[in-house]
Amino acid sequence: MQTLFRNPLAGPFVLGISSGASLGAAILIMGSAVFSGILAFGIVNDVSLAIASSIGSFLVLLAVMVVASKVRDTMALLIIGLMFGSITGAIVSVLSYFTDAEKLQQFVYWSFGSVGNLSSPQLLLLSSIILIGVLLSIRTIKPLNAFLLGENYARSLGVNLKQTRYLVIIATGLLAGGVTAFAGPIAFIGLAVPHLARQIFNTTDHRILVPAVLIYGAGLMLLCDMVAQWPNSENVLPINAITSIFGAPVVIWLLVRKRKMIF
Repeated sequence: MQTLFRNPLAGPFVLGISSGASLGAAILIMGSAVFSGILAFGIVNDVSLAIASSIGSFLVLLAVMVVASKVRDTMALLIIGLMFGSITGAIVSVLSYFTDAEKLQQFVYWSFGSVGNLSSPQLLLLSSIILIGVLLSIRTIKPLNAFLLGENYARSLGVNLKQTRYLVIIATGLLAGGVTAFAGPIAFIGLAVPHLARQIFNTTDHRILVPAVLIYGAGLMLLCDMVAQWPNSENVLPINAITSIFGAPVVIWLLVRKRKMIF
C-alpha cells in the first residue's frame, strides 16, 4: 500500500479496513440486544466476533473497490479510504456512547488485541486466509517494482494499473481483515515494519521487502507478545500498547540514524 499510494503513512487503517472490522465487532457487541444471546456461549462468542469483524472489514473493502473502479487517482482513493475510516469510527463512537458499561468493556477488551485466544479451527481458518493474502502479495511484486518509478513508467512496461490496484486492495483486505477479525486490531505493525525492512536492507526491491516484512512482522509480534505475557506475571498487557511502545522508538532511532527515509 505504501508503494501503491506513494505515501509512507499508508497502511491497513488508510482504506478503512481495520475500522470496518472494528465496526462489525461494535455492532455485534453493542449494536442490538438481538445479538446478546450469541455472546453467551464461550467459543461461539469468539467465532461470532470473528465473523462480524470479517463482514465489517470486507463490506468497507467492497465499498472502497466500487469507488476505486470510478477513481483513477491513487491519492483520491487514499483520501476516500480515510473518509470511510472516519465514518466507521464515528458510528463506533455513537454505539459506544449509548451502550451499557458491560458491553462497552467487552468491546474495549477486544480492541486491545490478543494473539493468544484462538482455537485450532480458528487458527486453521486464519492460516488459510493469510496464505491467500500472501500469495496475492507475491503476485504483485513485479508490478509494484514498476510502480516505484511512477504510474506512467509502469504503464509503459505493460503493467495493468487497475488490476494491480485491485490485487493490492484485496490482499490488504484479506491480510488485515483476517488478522483483525481473529486477533483484534493490531496497531503499528502494518505501518512500521515495511520501514524497518527498508532501512535494514537499504533497498526498495519488493523481491526482498515482501519476504523481509513477513519475517520481521512475525518476529516483532512474537517479541511483543512475549513482553505482554511476561513470565511470572499474572497480568497480560494489551498487545496494542506493547507494539507501539516497543516499536515506535526503534523506527525513530533508525530514521534518525539513517537521516533519510528510503522510499
